[in-house]
Amino acid sequence: MKAWRIHEVGEPKEALQLMDVPDPEAGPGRLVVRVAAAPANFPDVLLCRGQYQLKPELPFTPGVELAGTVVAAGEGVTRFAVGDRIIGNPEFPFGGFAELAVVPEEDAYRAPASLDDAEASALSIGYQTSWFALHRRTQLRAGETLLVHAAAGGVGSAAVQLGKAAGATVIGVVGGAEKADYCRALGADVVVDRHREDFVDVVKDVTAGRGADVIYDPVGGDSYNRSTKCIAFEGRILVIGFAGGTIPQPALNHALIKNYSIIGLHWGLYRQYNRAAIEACHEELCRLADDGAIKPLISERLSLDDVADGVARLGDGHTVGRLVFQP
Repeated sequence: MKAWRIHEVGEPKEALQLMDVPDPEAGPGRLVVRVAAAPANFPDVLLCRGQYQLKPELPFTPGVELAGTVVAAGEGVTRFAVGDRIIGNPEFPFGGFAELAVVPEEDAYRAPASLDDAEASALSIGYQTSWFALHRRTQLRAGETLLVHAAAGGVGSAAVQLGKAAGATVIGVVGGAEKADYCRALGADVVVDRHREDFVDVVKDVTAGRGADVIYDPVGGDSYNRSTKCIAFEGRILVIGFAGGTIPQPALNHALIKNYSIIGLHWGLYRQYNRAAIEACHEELCRLADDGAIKPLISERLSLDDVADGVARLGDGHTVGRLVFQP
């Protein structure tokens, strides 16, 4: 099979090599999946650079989520069979940027019929992260105001749609006119181009000075620091990640004085501690997709040959919306 491999970490264009490798086998509890679609995610960039919290043994194929069809099932597999259409999170060294990947049965989920392969492939990490943030770590309520940073990104775009599905007023913060158009297409009520506007002023204007009830922050750095200037009384700041490269140091006295909560989310830990919660989340996401309330908006559908370039552009911040590779 053809697969992108990393033999030495570095920038994506240098680290990723497309080559022929032996087909994987289905070990105990494992599925071999013919990949129909695999999105680019920021963890793939970090995997190339050797900066991700998980550091697979070299060489390996990145690609942390996919949609595809089961072609082999290992001993002990009970939930899926050959021919089933699934989405899931592959197991290294056989990640999603290949013609075939290996997915542990516990990390596989049924693909909703309402979504095509590219759309379904983007339903796991970003949407589950945002669902857990908005509905488990906090409870976003209808009528509240949700501010989403990096609202054209993988997790941010999911947060925009899930916020609208929950009945919130959604303000999306993006960088650039193209990303602003994409964010509007997602359904955001208000879009802030941070290159041209101060989101703090916009939030205060939209909420008549009250501030945002929930702030979704996968960026960190100055985005977090300035978010504290427009958080509402008894508001909640969700700390999702630090794509901006700087980990903020919260002033806890400020949280005390303004009565707001700082809430962390590490979606991956639910895979370790609460698999049942992930299964329930996936079924809810399928229901929302089938009802038309959410739908991953794919901006680029690319071939397997385009992986190195696409992941590099994602890492450089030169992409708009979701990129999906289809072998």
